[in-house]
Amino acid sequence: MSCWRKWLRQYCLSGHPTLPCNILKFKSTTIMLDCGLDMTSALHFLPLPLVHSPRLSKLPGWISKDGNAMLEKELKDCAGRVFVDSVPEFCLPETELLDLSTVDVILISNYHCMMALPYITEHTGFTGTVYSTEPTMQIGRLLMEELVSFMERVPKPQSATFWKNQEMFRHLPAPLKDAVEVLTWKRCYTMPEVNLALSKVQLVGYSQKIELFGAVQITPLSSGYCLGSSNWIIQSHYEKVAYVSGSSLLTTHPQPMEQTSLKNSDVLILTGLTQIPTANPDGMLGEFCSNLAVTIRSGGNVLVPCYPSGVIYDLLECLYQYIDSAGLSSVPFYFISPVANSSLEFSQIFAEWLCHNKQSKVYLPEPPFPHAELIQTNKLKHYPSIHGEFSNDFKQPCVVFTGHPSLRFGDVVHFLELWGKSSLNTIIFTEPDFSYLDALAPYQPLSMKCVYCPIDTRLNFIQVSKLLKEVQPLHVVCPEQYTQPPPAQSHRTDLMIDCQPSPMAYRRSEVLTLPFKRRYEKIELMPDLAESLVPSEIKPGISMATVSAVLQTKDNKHILRSLPKPVQQPTGKRRKRINDEIPEFKPPKPLLCGSITIEQFVQSLEKHGITDVKVEDTPEGHIVHLQSEDTLIQIEEDSTHIICDNNEPLRTKLRDLVLKFLQKL
Repeated sequence: MSCWRKWLRQYCLSGHPTLPCNILKFKSTTIMLDCGLDMTSALHFLPLPLVHSPRLSKLPGWISKDGNAMLEKELKDCAGRVFVDSVPEFCLPETELLDLSTVDVILISNYHCMMALPYITEHTGFTGTVYSTEPTMQIGRLLMEELVSFMERVPKPQSATFWKNQEMFRHLPAPLKDAVEVLTWKRCYTMPEVNLALSKVQLVGYSQKIELFGAVQITPLSSGYCLGSSNWIIQSHYEKVAYVSGSSLLTTHPQPMEQTSLKNSDVLILTGLTQIPTANPDGMLGEFCSNLAVTIRSGGNVLVPCYPSGVIYDLLECLYQYIDSAGLSSVPFYFISPVANSSLEFSQIFAEWLCHNKQSKVYLPEPPFPHAELIQTNKLKHYPSIHGEFSNDFKQPCVVFTGHPSLRFGDVVHFLELWGKSSLNTIIFTEPDFSYLDALAPYQPLSMKCVYCPIDTRLNFIQVSKLLKEVQPLHVVCPEQYTQPPPAQSHRTDLMIDCQPSPMAYRRSEVLTLPFKRRYEKIELMPDLAESLVPSEIKPGISMATVSAVLQTKDNKHILRSLPKPVQQPTGKRRKRINDEIPEFKPPKPLLCGSITIEQFVQSLEKHGITDVKVEDTPEGHIVHLQSEDTLIQIEEDSTHIICDNNEPLRTKLRDLVLKFLQKL
C-alpha cells in the first residue's frame, strides 16, 4: 500500500442551483455532473404566438432616453417593460472554463437536468459516454422534442443580436440590463442534434456499478423526485463522493429515495433543493383543486402551464380523486403537447421505477396512474396541438394543461391571448421554475385571475439538515445560494444549509479544490512476491516487511511484481552495445524504525564521554547541543540530523549511538 494526499477539483459551469452543471477531476477521470439548461433567459423575449397577434405586432419599439432609436426593431416596449423581439434564447453552461472535449462521462440525475445535453455533446468535441436511467432518457427526449417543436413551428424572420453589443447593453433598462452571460445565450438545438446527443446515452439501473477506466466506480441511486431520477455515488477503493441532486423524501409516484448508500462520503455535493422552501406541496395541491373548482363553477376556464411530465401526473391524480365530490365530472380536461400521448403512455409502462404502491397495481392488473381511467371515460383528452382534432372537440368551460411554463412559446401563448381579457378565467401556476410575474409581463394588462400554487417536492432545508446528520459527510459542497437566506427574506436563517464544518459554496465559473483526508491506493502483490516476504515484529501484534519490487500500472490498476532475475552474460569477446546492458537492481539498504527516548540518549552520550550536553524542546521534537564540540543533533518524529563541522570521527560515533535506538528491517 502506498499513501499520499489526494485532491478533488470541481469546476462549476452553472450558477442556477436547480439546473446544475459541474465537472469533477478525480483520479485521472473527468466527470460532468448534469448539464442543466437555464431557460429563465427566455423571459426577456416576446412570446411566440401560434396565430398572428395584432396586440404583439403593434407594440412600439424601444427608444432610449437620449432618443437613440438604433434598437427600435430589436426591442419592444410592453406595459413599461422592454422585451427582445426575436426567437427566445437560452443560457448555456459555461464552456470556456476548461476544454469540454476532455470530459470522459456525463452523469444525468433527472430529465430536467439534461436539457443542455445537445449543446455539450455536439458542439464541444465531446467523445465520451452519457449515463442515465431509461425513464430519464426517454422523458428527457420528450421534453427536448417538445421544446424543438415549439420553436420550429413559429419561425421568426428576424434575429436580434445588436442589443447584446456591450456599448448598447449597458444603456438598456432593467431587468434586461441585469441579465447575465448574454453572450453565451443560444437558440434552441434541432431534432437531429437531439438524436445524436441521445445516441451517446448508456442506460443504467439503480444500484448498478459501472467501472470507469479502472479508476473509479459510479453507481446511480433512487432520489425519489421523479421517474428515473438518480443520485450518484462516485468512489475509488478509499475515496467516496456523493452527488445529491433533485431528491425528495415525500411519498409521490417515483421509487423512494435511497439514503443508506450516501453514508460516510468524503465529499457530498448538494444541488437541486426546493425552490419554494416555505410552501407545502400538499397544501398547494389543495389550493390548486379549490381554485380550479371555484373558476369552473363561475363559468370560467382554467389554464395550467406545465411540462409534459412530472407534476402533471400528480395533478391529474389529485383531480381524479376530487372531481366527483366537487361536481366537476362533466368538465373536460385537455392535455395539449406535441408529446402528450407519449408522456401518458411512458408513465404507465415504467412500472419498475414507481413506488411500491403503484408497482403492485401493475400485477392486479390495473394501470398505476388513474389518468388512464380519465382517458377511457373521455374526461381527459390529449392532443398534439390546438390545430386539427382539438378545434372540433373544444368545449367550454374547461381545464387546459399545456406548455410552456415560461409562457414564451407553446400552445399556452394562444390560450393567454384567447382568455386573458376575461376575469372569469384563471391561470394557475404550479411549476416553480419561472417567476409568474415575469412570465405574465408581456401579457399586461391582463384581466384573467392569476393563482400561484407552486408544487416542488424536492428537499427543503429542514429535511436537508436531518439528512446530513444521518449520512455524515466529511465535506458538503453546494451553490452559494444555499449558504445564505433568500434575498427577500434575509431574516430567515432557517432557509439555508446549516452543518459542521460549514459547507463550501460555489458560483458559476469558479473552481474549487477540495482536500481529501490522507488515503491509500490499492496495490496487488503477485503470489511469488508475497511468498518471499519475511515480516519482522516491531511491536506486539504488528509486523513489517520491506519490499523490493517492480510497480506495474495499467488501466489504473497497480501490481507489484518480483524483480527480474539478472540475465547471464554470454561468454565471448564481442563488444557490448549500450542498449544490450541490463539494468542492475541493487539490494536495498535496510530501513530503520523506532523512536529515540531523549533521556536515554543523553545517558548514552555521557557513557561515551560526551557530558557537556544541553537539550532544547521544539514543536517537532528536540535539539541536542554538544557545546564543547559545537555540534547539534536534531531529533524529530520522522528524521534525525547530525550537524557537525569537519569532525568525521565524531559524526560517525554519534550516528552509531543513534542507530542503537532503532530497529533495522
